[in-house]
Amino acid sequence: MVSELCGMRIPHLAAGVNVARETLKSSIPEPCIDLYRKFTGASNPPEGEKVRRSSTEMQDYGTRGDGEGSPDEFENGGGGQEYDAEGRRTGKINEWQAAWNVTNAIQGMFIVSLPFAVLRGGYWAILAMVGIAHICCYTGKILVECLYEIDEQGRRVRVRDSYVAIAAEAFGPQIAYKAVNSAQLIELLMTCILYVVVCGDLLAGTFPDGPVDTRSWMLIVGVFLVPLGFLKSLHAVSTLSFWCTMSHLIINFVIFAYCLTEIGDWGWSKVKWTLDFENFPISLGVIVFSYTSQIFLPTLEGNMIDRSKFDWMLDWSHIAAAAFKSLFGYVCFLTFQNDTQQVITNNLASPSLKAIVNIFLVIKAILSYPLPYYAACDLIEKSYFQGDPFPTLWHLDGELKVWALAFRVFLVLCTVLMAVTIPHFAILMGFIGSFTGTMLSFIWPCYFHIKLKGNQMQWSELAYDSFIIFLGFLFGIIGIYDSGSALINAFKIGLPF
Repeated sequence: MVSELCGMRIPHLAAGVNVARETLKSSIPEPCIDLYRKFTGASNPPEGEKVRRSSTEMQDYGTRGDGEGSPDEFENGGGGQEYDAEGRRTGKINEWQAAWNVTNAIQGMFIVSLPFAVLRGGYWAILAMVGIAHICCYTGKILVECLYEIDEQGRRVRVRDSYVAIAAEAFGPQIAYKAVNSAQLIELLMTCILYVVVCGDLLAGTFPDGPVDTRSWMLIVGVFLVPLGFLKSLHAVSTLSFWCTMSHLIINFVIFAYCLTEIGDWGWSKVKWTLDFENFPISLGVIVFSYTSQIFLPTLEGNMIDRSKFDWMLDWSHIAAAAFKSLFGYVCFLTFQNDTQQVITNNLASPSLKAIVNIFLVIKAILSYPLPYYAACDLIEKSYFQGDPFPTLWHLDGELKVWALAFRVFLVLCTVLMAVTIPHFAILMGFIGSFTGTMLSFIWPCYFHIKLKGNQMQWSELAYDSFIIFLGFLFGIIGIYDSGSALINAFKIGLPF
């Protein structure tokens, strides 16, 4: 591991600034870009290209559990599209823009629960944040390696294009389609539920003495989510993705700065080395969930200009995530110690500061909800509403049918009602991470690697893949049991408000 790090190419500051500039350009709405080209003399993309982008917005999506980044961004690689001489998008991205998408996926909104993981797991949780980052980085690489085969001339050829295609080769087309789609759908809908739950927690923490309780806040948030069923395209929402993420980074900086002002009262002795076997598996599930990005990596790698830099990009994005997550979780716990709450912003002492930060996070959660929601709608539509067994959702003129609109609204209401029923943010996130997270990030990539590349692997690689599969089953079974038990006990004790 150390030798690998020493051989890595260190990022340049100028390249990072270029990524920010390109991402900023990509976040500007299309009319503003057209106006810019008018004054600079650059060519506009043809109208057909604009229509194509909107109509294929949900195809081959690669959305992450926490919902950061739009399906359109994942398909095309995110911020900063390349243009040809005539001003048309080429759909290709460089390694820095790819790293931006991965960073969005694994350093999303759910980082606010990591200090609570340190409360449950102590130093072991911090070590897990680093270790799981390494494992998820490794499984991401071997998953992409399964996209390729060596042809008769000894050349490396890309013969598969998605997670499902790899699973189809390993499991068979019927089993693969059902298994992967089920895992994706569960993770996407659970992510939607988590956004509603975290909104309720944040608003209840902002107004603790008000007449509205956590469940009621979730229902109020649901009122703002119902209109999403009427939207036919995420194009308008996707333009806010960059600003949404930037606002969250600023909020994290504010929380971190607040913790540094309390450095004199940090509880260094409060972080424990003893292992709590009852609560630590829940923390592991939370951490695994926060690193899940494997679903969209095949699509992202396929859209890179230089695919040889994929491994380098994945290394540095996970190194940055591990460093920030472990430091953020550790510093926040040192500040609030045993009073650390499931959502760390509720620990802020200043009511005005807490209110501002929480309101921004609620807005971010509401804006992030449409991304996994529409990805889930797309999965359901492609699986069941293509004429067999159910008719299509769309009229010939491109409008949603009335019953289809009712179905979409019903799906929103289901996520809200589930959130009201299970209003325990950290425990629920640990349950999801232990269930779908371990399958998508630990077990399946290593199984695919052994199944498709086993005859080319050394015994040490086979042993390491088998060890990760063992860890995946261990974390999954224990985490599901402990998280499920914690949810049952939480309902017996009562809601946390």
